[in-house]
Amino acid sequence: MNNKQAVFDTIDTSSAELKEIAVYIAQNPELGNEEFKASTRLKQSLAEHGFEVEAPVLDIETAFIGTFRSEKPGPTVALLCEYDALPEIGHACGHHLICTMSLGAAIGLKNAIAELGGMLRVYGTPAEETRGAKVTMADAGLFDDCDFALMAHPYYSFQKSGSALAMDAIQYEFYGKSSHAAASPEAGVNALDAVLLLFNAINALRQQTRSDARIHGIINHGGVAANIIPDYASAQFYIRSADRPYTDKLVEKIRRIAEGAALQTGCELKVSNYEYSYDELITNETLSETFTRNLIESGVDANVIEAPVNGGSADVGNVSTRCPAIHPYVQVVYERHELHSIGFRDLAQKDEAYEAMVFGAKILAGTAYDVLTVPGLLEKVREEFMQNAYREKGSVTKV
Repeated sequence: MNNKQAVFDTIDTSSAELKEIAVYIAQNPELGNEEFKASTRLKQSLAEHGFEVEAPVLDIETAFIGTFRSEKPGPTVALLCEYDALPEIGHACGHHLICTMSLGAAIGLKNAIAELGGMLRVYGTPAEETRGAKVTMADAGLFDDCDFALMAHPYYSFQKSGSALAMDAIQYEFYGKSSHAAASPEAGVNALDAVLLLFNAINALRQQTRSDARIHGIINHGGVAANIIPDYASAQFYIRSADRPYTDKLVEKIRRIAEGAALQTGCELKVSNYEYSYDELITNETLSETFTRNLIESGVDANVIEAPVNGGSADVGNVSTRCPAIHPYVQVVYERHELHSIGFRDLAQKDEAYEAMVFGAKILAGTAYDVLTVPGLLEKVREEFMQNAYREKGSVTKV
């Protein structure tokens, strides 16, 4: 019978390949839905290790699913890959390490799955930073038959899987009438005034929102010249909270505010989503405890594993409403640099980060191995998920 150490040894044997792939992706950063080099390299590795690779998925060109099936029945394990970069600053969120941690875990688990039974799936999920493919995949039911889903995010410390906020990305466009601002201002309808009213009313709303709410926006078009009354202006907002139902309420309140701003100024209003909507992350605590236990067993001091905090929004939240899931953080840099910073990007491409990536792959694989082999653990994971499934599965893609 296979054992956990054999899983770790297999990952160690593949460490040079994993590092080569991570370096390649880091040196060739690609924006969301343009990750052709990254997805091709990951698919190539999966095929070489005996996975059946389906691509594209749901007409998303850079999405894929790599599948390994045991000849014996058993659970379905999902490992999630992200590999998109950020504009101008490249892999400053460490996605070159996220995908290779999941790839390494899959390579390590393959032989164990063959003996234990079940199925192993590696999901290539593009565009986490914008129009996250996990949303589309979740809406299509591609995670519904998974028994659990795992991924880990690089960071400057170890953190348990915690929470991420539900989020809508909304654009408000106002259409007015241009006119000379000095010669004939009375003939104009000022679209920028509507945007300013929107901002002021949202600021007034903040007093009546829950403490977990986050509403932040920009004016992405405010006019072309100071002596022309703007006939078009628009603003983009992220609207977030700790859960989808309350986020939906906030979105509706702000829609009414925007309608009021249009009415006051005489403008026409158009409201649309400019990115996909993300659900909150519902961490499966049983899975999370198993991951943390593997960290400690592998030598990480329990005292340095930090408590989770709200950390923005991520499309893994949509996965967590479909099957048990976790999204913990693995320390890959040893100076404090925030994600989406040049400092983090540079340190996440050092040898220490690539060693930490291999370590993270082992912890993911060890977590999955425990859930598959420890009596009663998978049942506990399932029971917790069912208790937390507070709403029917439904689409929140919103385009």
